[in-house]
Amino acid sequence: MRFAFRKSRQPAERTKTPETLSVDIGAERHAVPVRRSDRARRMTLRIDSRNGGPVLTLPERVSRAEAERFLTSHSGWLQHRLEQLPAAIPFIDGGTFPLRGRTVRIVHRAGRGTVQFCDMPDGPPDEQQVLVHGRAEHLSRRLTDWLKDQARHDLTAAVERHAAELGVRPAAIRVRDTGSRWGSCSSRRTLSFSWRLILAPPNVLDYLAAHEVAHLREMNHSAKFWQLVAMLDADYKTAQIWLKREGAGLFAVGRESGG
Repeated sequence: MRFAFRKSRQPAERTKTPETLSVDIGAERHAVPVRRSDRARRMTLRIDSRNGGPVLTLPERVSRAEAERFLTSHSGWLQHRLEQLPAAIPFIDGGTFPLRGRTVRIVHRAGRGTVQFCDMPDGPPDEQQVLVHGRAEHLSRRLTDWLKDQARHDLTAAVERHAAELGVRPAAIRVRDTGSRWGSCSSRRTLSFSWRLILAPPNVLDYLAAHEVAHLREMNHSAKFWQLVAMLDADYKTAQIWLKREGAGLFAVGRESGG
């Protein structure tokens, strides 16, 4: 006797539509992405520094009506924060942006080729250029990927130098697009950094590398920790001042004009 087994059909998984709310800010209506978290204890509204847009975080059980009331009650705060954002610096042909603290002009070239950094033959003496080959619609992505590689190179060199001086060794070095922290050191000794540090002057990147390497010895911000930082970078306070004054502007680099 033969038995035929028919494979049961499983219902297709539905992709959950991202939740959004709308709020009037001045004369414009803005869509606000909503993130629900089982770890959230209260409703919070913030600006995502990477794209310049608002994000609302909610505990899982908060109703949509409650969230709408909360968002509306904070529309004035939101308008003020959006008005304070630095102007976007999109990656476009002919545009400029900072690289290692110096002004760089973007030059797009059709056809195959790598991203190349070079001097401008007829440009200002203090301005250099980055040649980006390929299709125009891929310019921003290709340039961002190249900048991440540049950041990884510079940060790895700085971390290795400071780690050798302290006699420590990180488990790994990661470069990411962080929204708030310039760097971090995990309990597993993994150092993570924002790729946007490559846009800042070299002494700023070097300070962040020294800061996180010092955490490999002191996982705190005690007086002993700052002594280690000062030993690795005697002028670290200059970098701190620069970050406090100019750091927010780095998040505008690569952001689309409408974002």
